[in-house]
Amino acid sequence: MAKIAIGNAAEAYQPETLRALVVEFIVTFLFVFAGVGSAMATNKLNGDPLVGLFFVAMAHALVVAVMISAGFRISGGHLNPAVTLGLLVGGHITVVRSILYWIDQLLASVAACALLNYMTGGMTTPIHSLASGVGSIQGILMEIVLTFSLLFTVYATIVDPKKGNLEGLGPLLTGLVVGANIMAGGPFSGASMNPARSFGPALVSGDWTDHWVYWVGPLIGGGLAGFVYENFFIVRTHVPLARDEPF
Repeated sequence: MAKIAIGNAAEAYQPETLRALVVEFIVTFLFVFAGVGSAMATNKLNGDPLVGLFFVAMAHALVVAVMISAGFRISGGHLNPAVTLGLLVGGHITVVRSILYWIDQLLASVAACALLNYMTGGMTTPIHSLASGVGSIQGILMEIVLTFSLLFTVYATIVDPKKGNLEGLGPLLTGLVVGANIMAGGPFSGASMNPARSFGPALVSGDWTDHWVYWVGPLIGGGLAGFVYENFFIVRTHVPLARDEPF
């Protein structure tokens, strides 16, 4: 069973960590910019809701696939606190580095949304919120399931050392599952799967409606998927991080 690696404070000052934080900021910024920007574009165009949902889903699928690929070598291309938590639970990243990544991801999301707000002449950055008739528990369960599927895909196609003929396809497949999940859950919970993706628009718009749902659901789903896959499906060919060593 994988053990959580704590790390140490010195990790924050290592050149490798600093480079990873810069890259993680960049790829998360670009992901949120394209994701939130696509939602703002659909609002501006006032098109058919079904077409708009497909447009937003495809935008997220494409940018997730590309940004994971762009950031993978240096930072891992997490883009998402729930992904970071899922990898932390599996022993693939330390607690110290995870906290740094979470701060980094949130700052990147806020920066992207603030820039979008400025560049669009003050348009509201649309938040994730529950649809009419969808309660908090239902929304949390939806986000748990969607984020579980996201992290399960990350583990199966990227983390698992025995991914076979899926080698190199992980970022694309992860992007596709994000797009599919938005098509399935978007009309109900918004299909965030990502606390950072929800945090930036909420802060910039000043609208925190249902915001807590998009922390509880994705973090539970991501952590659970990491625990399940790491402990029941991975055949280890590597030594997990020591509990007191840096990533």
